[in-house]
Amino acid sequence: MSACVPTRAADPNRTERTHPPHSPPPGGPRRFRIAGADVSASIAVFLIALPLSLGIALATGAPLQAGLVAAAVGGLVAGRLGGSPLQVSGPAAGLTVVTADLIQRYGWRTTCAITVLAGLAQLGLGCLRVARGALAVSPAIVHGMLAGIGVTIAVAQLHIVLGGTPQSSVPDNLRALPAQLADMGLAAVSVSALTLALLLLWPRLPGRAGRLLRKVPAALVAVAGASTAAALVGLRLPKVDLPSWSNHALAGLPEGPVLGLVAAVLTTTLVCSVQSLLGAVAVDKLVAGRPGLPARVRRSDLDRELLGQGAANIVSGSLGGLPIAGVAVRTSANVHAGAVSRNSTMLHGVLVVIAALLMVPILELIPLASLAALVMAVGIQMVSLHHIRTVTRHREVWVYAVTTLGVVSLGVLQGVALGIAMAVGVALHRLTRTRITHEETEGVHHVHVRGQLTFLAVPRLSRALHLVPHGADTVVELDGSFMDHAAYETLQDWQKTHTAQGGTVEITGRHPGTRISEPQAVTGCRCRPWTPWRNHQCDRPQSASPARSFRGGTDRTEPDPTGTGGASGHELVRGISAFQRNTAPLVRSELARLAREGQRPSQLFLTCADSRLVTSMITSSGPGDLFVVRNVGNLVPRPGEESGDDSVAAAIEYAVDVLRVRSITVCGHSGCGAMQALLSSEPGGAQTPLRRWLRHGLPSMERMADDSLPWGSLAGRAPEDAVEQLCLTNVVQQLEHLRAHDSVARALHEGTLELHGMYFHVGEAEAYLLTETDDGVVFDRVREADLTA
Repeated sequence: MSACVPTRAADPNRTERTHPPHSPPPGGPRRFRIAGADVSASIAVFLIALPLSLGIALATGAPLQAGLVAAAVGGLVAGRLGGSPLQVSGPAAGLTVVTADLIQRYGWRTTCAITVLAGLAQLGLGCLRVARGALAVSPAIVHGMLAGIGVTIAVAQLHIVLGGTPQSSVPDNLRALPAQLADMGLAAVSVSALTLALLLLWPRLPGRAGRLLRKVPAALVAVAGASTAAALVGLRLPKVDLPSWSNHALAGLPEGPVLGLVAAVLTTTLVCSVQSLLGAVAVDKLVAGRPGLPARVRRSDLDRELLGQGAANIVSGSLGGLPIAGVAVRTSANVHAGAVSRNSTMLHGVLVVIAALLMVPILELIPLASLAALVMAVGIQMVSLHHIRTVTRHREVWVYAVTTLGVVSLGVLQGVALGIAMAVGVALHRLTRTRITHEETEGVHHVHVRGQLTFLAVPRLSRALHLVPHGADTVVELDGSFMDHAAYETLQDWQKTHTAQGGTVEITGRHPGTRISEPQAVTGCRCRPWTPWRNHQCDRPQSASPARSFRGGTDRTEPDPTGTGGASGHELVRGISAFQRNTAPLVRSELARLAREGQRPSQLFLTCADSRLVTSMITSSGPGDLFVVRNVGNLVPRPGEESGDDSVAAAIEYAVDVLRVRSITVCGHSGCGAMQALLSSEPGGAQTPLRRWLRHGLPSMERMADDSLPWGSLAGRAPEDAVEQLCLTNVVQQLEHLRAHDSVARALHEGTLELHGMYFHVGEAEAYLLTETDDGVVFDRVREADLTA
């Protein structure tokens, strides 16, 4: 097996260290150490894996010990050999239907043999280095398969929740459901209801105590709480039965028709491989969202991941365990718990082994109805509304629907086959020949896509993107008019990972040869290839002629349309021309819709007039998204003060009472000139318009000087200087001014409006959101996890 393990590519930026022959290694002998973050993460994953492994084994009809064996082997073998360091493998809900069908057809020992053969097939695929070919499967098919499996699991486990026994198929379970409802067991229903209630309510506990308690996984709390309640009340229910390990059934020789066994091996291999590889890609996305972690954790090696999963399935099947794949729930918990290496995954496997040997009396107190409720909830969650909206937006809802219905009514392999056939039929309507090329020009890597970009081109796109070394400047040119979900997800995930590792990515539009960043670098120009907005103006030398323009690297002389001969007028006309040529064709239909329907923004964004703050860039917003008010110092005059300018108050009233915005954000920024002017101003002097306006910032000065109020911090650190402290304090003070406005106070009382504080550090290009705690005011970095919290 070692002969086909993928070799690690040399990093051109890495400096190799050489040492004289026979000299001792630097720093003395290396010691094996486990980071504290890995230990805590492994405990969190273990607490989730233990009840889920037992529940999945129950749902498949396998011996309950098989779930513990698979969880331990997934942590130790796949964790050590896999190519995704932070992915956690084990018995997955996505394999439940496949495994249950195999056990009913061939028995448990043959199912274990099929798992071993599937592992061998995965090893062969890993040696052939075809892992990225699995990504050609449209995400609509994968999500449809998982949704169909989720429906099958939920309907089957519902019978156990009601105190009965599930049938062999979804149609049979649905036909038997009325009779089961008429003869439900109250004890089983009570325990199941308590389990579901704890699962639902535990993540929503309020307050500081709730934040502490939520660190304990809801799955563990639900099963432990239901088991404790059943024991205290004395309910007589079927419970977990773990026979002696000496009687544990191991794999036997496969028995059955050859074609049926081959189809079973292929089905298991397909489901295990696709789920694990997509999980590894998702891990890279999660890692890229954690600052500092991408430099410590390597990007997933998909061929090595396939080899590791194959080895784990061979071991698990041989030891009488369930099939193994990457598990999204445990992997997400591992990353969010702070894991930094594969040691957390392996240590969680060790903890499962310890629990399986020493905690048998405790595990046997768990009612089967509680485990069934837990697995039913997992099955329901597999039908994701987010996935449905995504495939609908990418015009692949028919692929999703056909796959889901096929899996529910016919089986996993048949449903996936129908989904693939539907996806091919849909692609035939869109496809033209797609060419993807990669070349390097003057240190910048160009990936050019000619034609439509669909899931069939994803393997070629992925290969081209992975030819780009870490940290390189990259331009991706898309000439086609269509990109499906699979290609979009591949491109976006790679872009996030590449930028997190220090590289830069620029994605151009449809027009061949037209770069989004204009102009190209010339003598004295400070523009860079990664400038992500159109018509960025260069800082040219003073000797440069104002009438000279650089478009796409072409030096050309143009007349001055303004007649002034000034560079500013020429730049304005040049910018308008670039908009009409490149951007207007792309946004014309959207602006026409907004012109017909009127503006309906959801947010009022109040920020400084500083030219370095580009609101659409910071918030990734477009036409109609934000109602923006800008002024010097992002100030909100308190109502009732004579200001000579009611524009801010009028904008607030219009946004809240007419536009019905749902939130107002006050955004300050680093190096604010208004705050500097406030700090340096002296009493007296001429009352210029600027000084009269800045008096609305004096309450912020008073707040900063008040020792009874805590100073704000920026991501846990103190402000660098008085200017930064005043910038932070000003955001808090202007929010108080907002609350004093009648329209805002009324909307806050009705619960239809939220206020947010934000701080943008210009030098770091980092956004911070305001959080008011008992310990003071904190501005924390905005992370992708905030969107799913």
